[in-house]
Formats: sequence, C-alpha cells, structure tokens
Amino acid sequence: MTRDTAIEFVERYFDEGRFLDDLARRVARRTQSQQAESAAVLRAYLSDEMEAALGKLGFISALYDNPVANGAPFLIARRMENPAWPAVLIYGHGDVVRGQDEQWTHGAGPWQVAIEEDCWYGRGSADNKGQHTVNLGALGAVIEARVEAGQPLGFNVTVLMEMGEEVGSPGLNDLCAALKEELRADVLIASDGPRISAARPTVFLGSRGAANFELSVTARAKAYHSGNWGGLLSNPAVRLAHALASLIDEKGRVRVEGLRAAPIDAPVAVAIADLEVGTDPGDPDIDTEWGEPGLTPAERVFGSNTLEVLAMVAGNPAQPVGAIPAVSRAFCQLRFVVGTDIARLEACLRTHLDQHGFPDVDVRVTLVAPATRLAPDHPWVNWAVRSITQTTGKKVAILPNLGGTIPNDAFADVLGLPTIWIPHSYPGCAQHAPNEHMLGSVAREALRLMAGLFWDLGEVSAAKLPA
Repeated sequence: MTRDTAIEFVERYFDEGRFLDDLARRVARRTQSQQAESAAVLRAYLSDEMEAALGKLGFISALYDNPVANGAPFLIARRMENPAWPAVLIYGHGDVVRGQDEQWTHGAGPWQVAIEEDCWYGRGSADNKGQHTVNLGALGAVIEARVEAGQPLGFNVTVLMEMGEEVGSPGLNDLCAALKEELRADVLIASDGPRISAARPTVFLGSRGAANFELSVTARAKAYHSGNWGGLLSNPAVRLAHALASLIDEKGRVRVEGLRAAPIDAPVAVAIADLEVGTDPGDPDIDTEWGEPGLTPAERVFGSNTLEVLAMVAGNPAQPVGAIPAVSRAFCQLRFVVGTDIARLEACLRTHLDQHGFPDVDVRVTLVAPATRLAPDHPWVNWAVRSITQTTGKKVAILPNLGGTIPNDAFADVLGLPTIWIPHSYPGCAQHAPNEHMLGSVAREALRLMAGLFWDLGEVSAAKLPA
C-alpha cells in the first residue's frame, strides 16, 4: 500500500456517498450550544456519535465534565501505537450556532443536508461538523490503507472534541491545563474557518484576538422633552458619537496609540504578500480607502488591528419620540494581532477618552480572546505545505493568523504546541448565518489532502520531527 492508495480510499469514501451519510447524520443533531436546553443533545453528540466513529478507528474515548459550571462536556480519544513515535493532537467542535430555521431559503432547513450544485447546505456543514468529518474520514482512509498493508499507522493520535466553541469555549483552557499529559503531542493539526478562497488550499497558524468592550454615557436618570429642554441638556448620543470618532476616524483608522498594531515583521510580511482577499464570486467589494493607510487589503486582515462598532443605541430606535435620551451605549470590538498589549485595553481607552475631553464616557471590557501566531517559516509549516502541495499540485496560501478568532491559545499557550490549521471551508460559506454550506468540491479536495498529510505524518520518525 502507498500514499496514493490512501488517497484512493478517501476518494471512494466521498464518491460512494459515505462522507455525505456521516455529515448528514451529524448535521441532524441540533447541537445549538447557545440554547440552554441543549445540554443533553450536546453530550449525546460526543457519547453516541463521536465515540462510535472513533471507536471504529481504534480510539479509546472518555468524556470529561466541563471545569466551568454548566459548561458543555469534552471528549478526549486516544489511539496510541508506540510512545516513541510522533504524536498529533486533532481538535474539533460539535456545537453550532442557532439554526435560524425560519430564515433558510435553500434546502429543507438547517438540520437536513441539501445539495444544490456544489453547495451542501446544513447547519454545521462549514462550522465545524463538515470540517472534522473530513479529518476523521481522511484519517480512517489512512488507517485502512496501513492495516491492509500490514503496517502501523506510524504516529499516535489524540482527538479533543468540545461542545462550547460557539459560546466562547468555556473551560477549554482549564481542561488543557489540568490534562497536559493526556493531551501531550508534537503538533496540533485542526480545521476551522475558511480558506483564503475556495480554489486555494490554505494553512493558518493562529488567529487574531478579539476584545469586546462597551462604551456608555449616562447623562441623567430620565429623558426630557427635546423642545422644552433642547439646547439646555447635553445629549448622550451626541457625546458618544464624538467619543467614538476620537477612537476611529472617518476612514476606519484606529486613533488610539496603544491599540494600533506594531509594524509587520519580515516573515509575516512575506507570507501576507502572497495573499489576495475577496476573490470568490459573491464576496463583497473591498473598500480600498478604508482601514489603516499604507497597507494592502491582506495586511489589514492578517497583519493589523481593526476597531469596529458592532451596535449602538440611544432612546427607542423602533419608536423614536421627541425627547433627549438619558443614556447611550455602543458595543465595540477590537480585532488584534500578536504584539498588542491587550492587558492595557481598558487603561488605554480610559486615558485616551480623558485626554480628548470625554470623562463622562464609561468603559467596560466584556470579553478578551488572545491572539496567537506560529512563525510562518516554522519547520512544521514547511512540512505541511510540502505535503499539501504534493497532493493538490497547488500553491498553498499561508496565513500567519486567521482574521477571525478561534480558541487557539489553549493549544499554543497552555499546551505549548506548534499549531497548524487547515481549513476546509471558504469565505462565502454563510457561517453563523442562514443557508450555511460547504462546497462539495472543496470537501473532496480536503479529504485527499488530509489523507496525504496523515500518510506523510506516518513516515516521519521521532528523530526527524520538524522542530
């Protein structure tokens, strides 16, 4: 048996409809972690679906309660052949966002996979059930090829599956800290998020961090008539609008010194220079004059920080009345890269607002997810890119970090692992929205390249591990 045999096996898995069967069965489970009543469904996805699938591949599984009260459980499954051999940690999440059933316009709704041309619709098809189904299917094909040849797999595998990623992965870092030995590995190989474009295989090496914060102005206890009191009472919505304008200018440039990204270093700049964003049909037109000046669109997404206003409210927008509102609030988010001193976020905002004459604007940081990044020239990156190139014949896009945010700090910081993410979705997948889908063509190519990758990992001896 050869590498080509493993790839042939995984092609059959797709072409004979077995991949679709596995995906459809998983999509049908309504694992909405944002719904409090989903606890039993979340656990069953691990105990019934994942344990059974992994058991067929020779894994021994155990469920772990979440260290955080009311958090969803975790599954850790291990397939150990030889302690001296390389070890890989594979991560995935089985929870999804709310189905938004009534808003779907393709297929039969979020809980049934429906195929329309190349689009495979269903909640979780892109995030993350489709992606971990690809990885487990590819691993299964390699195991089958090795077994038929009378060969060992050649490496040890641990699978970590969580059911709370869509609500911020509560307990994941605590679990990783408590079970470092059980999760010991040489590298993380996982899949989430989109490729740079549908046609181009991609690896990314971490993610931008995300910090949510709320700004508010409370002018007084109640609203007052805008005719009787207009011109006499300050308007908190106006105050807040000007405060926001002091943070970010009319072209989206961050104006707070401590919140701007550091200059992009050379290896990251080289990787980003090869990237082009917004190239798929249906992608929005890029506003070329928006964002930090002097940067390419790819540099703005993968190498810089962005500050966004997510929502604002004052008075009653649904039924406005002639009154000066008492309170205004804005919900904001900073997406940031490695090197940003995010621990000083609240202090930076407070100092900036005070210096610009807005002591009445209150600041409250509500969520911080750290930024992570493996060096683009790391040996594990070079190894993965060579393998994917061999299988696909395509030039692989290397993203120093995803533009979005994933819980990679659990693996990069808590476990101290090199992290290689190989996404099997694409930017137009409608992730988190109605009509979420994966592309069948991407899924088939992803199965092939992951089978090649897992085969190649079995050829790496402990003495030749990338380091």
